[in-house]
Amino acid sequence: MHSSSDAPQLADAPQLADAPSSSADPMLSAHQWLAEAAQLLDLPPEAARELTRELLDLTRKVAHNRSRPAAPLTAFLVGLASNDLSQARAHIATLSARLS
Repeated sequence: MHSSSDAPQLADAPQLADAPSSSADPMLSAHQWLAEAAQLLDLPPEAARELTRELLDLTRKVAHNRSRPAAPLTAFLVGLASNDLSQARAHIATLSARLS
C-alpha cells in the first residue's frame, strides 16, 4: 500500500508551456504548437506546416460525414501509413475522395 507521501505531487508534475490566451489567433497557436511538437519528435520544421490545410480539410470531412471522434484518429492513421510528405498527400487524397 502506498502512503500519500509516495504519490506524485502537483509541484512535481511536468509543466506545459504557457497556454495562449483566448484572444490569441487559433491558427497562430496551432502553428506554434505544431512547430514545437515537430521539434520534440525530431521532425523537420516544414513537416509541421506542409500538410496543415489538407489535414484540416480531411478531418473536417471525417467529422461531418463519418464521426467526430474519428477525425483526429484519421489524421493519425495518415501519419502512421506515410513514409514522407508526398505519400501522406496521396493518402489524404485517397481518403478525401472516399468522403466526397
